[in-house]
Amino acid sequence: MPSLKDLKNRIESVKSTRKITKAMQMVAAAKLRRAQESAEASRPYAERFNAVMAGLASSVGGSDSAPKLLRGTGSDDVHLLVVMTAERGLCGGFNANIAKLARAKAEELRGKGKTVKILTVGKKGRDALKRDFSDLFVGHIDLSEVKRIGYVNAQDIAKDILSRFDGDEFDVATIFYAKFQNVVTQIPTAQQVIPASFEETEGDESGAVFDYEPSEEAILAELLPKGVATAIFSALLENGASEQGARMSAMDNATRNAGEMIDKLTIQFNRSRQAVITNELIEIISGAEAL
Repeated sequence: MPSLKDLKNRIESVKSTRKITKAMQMVAAAKLRRAQESAEASRPYAERFNAVMAGLASSVGGSDSAPKLLRGTGSDDVHLLVVMTAERGLCGGFNANIAKLARAKAEELRGKGKTVKILTVGKKGRDALKRDFSDLFVGHIDLSEVKRIGYVNAQDIAKDILSRFDGDEFDVATIFYAKFQNVVTQIPTAQQVIPASFEETEGDESGAVFDYEPSEEAILAELLPKGVATAIFSALLENGASEQGARMSAMDNATRNAGEMIDKLTIQFNRSRQAVITNELIEIISGAEAL
């Protein structure tokens, strides 16, 4: 049974931990608001951009004149998985859920006889996958020194991916990230970015007739690389909001758990102290009676 001093030290240690988790929760809450606003502000642009690109892509179809980013290489033997996670932990299952989705996809593709390559964005994704797939890694992008994610960061990642595609290193590229829904819900998502795939949404103008100048092919050749960067930028913003939401929820749970542990340890401390006092009284009374 632990001594009174051990219990007291344990209580003080848990109280210190609770102060840290409470502070981290407040910091995450402050960062979440800005990150959530950025993610939500990017959605209308991304949706409208995809609607316009869907109309252009449907008019071009799978013709030989279509840009390579749209028609692909004609094969799907080599897949590049871009796993986008956080640089830091202590955010619940945020990083693990993205890595789990990417791991399942990699195993599925390898089961079909496909070649898989992995490009990681964020240290936690690399750490989660390197044990099983270290031989599949082709690169890593470190964003630990970036204080605030900007479009320039997405452009750098897109340039890396596009240069690999131009060098015939892969046929299909898929990005993995967590889409922010609310503080307690972040949805792990896989999105194919190469070859470009656009879903026509209700209410878009893909069925309307337009005359484009220059041609649809020329416009697509110019906009498709920007589409890859836009998709990556949206994913980074969604990840940023999801990370802060997950960290806020995790630190709130940790703070409440620390409070419950302090209550239990305090009860145990009081019982132990009462037992010590009772034993001392018994010894004093026994000694007095012996005299």
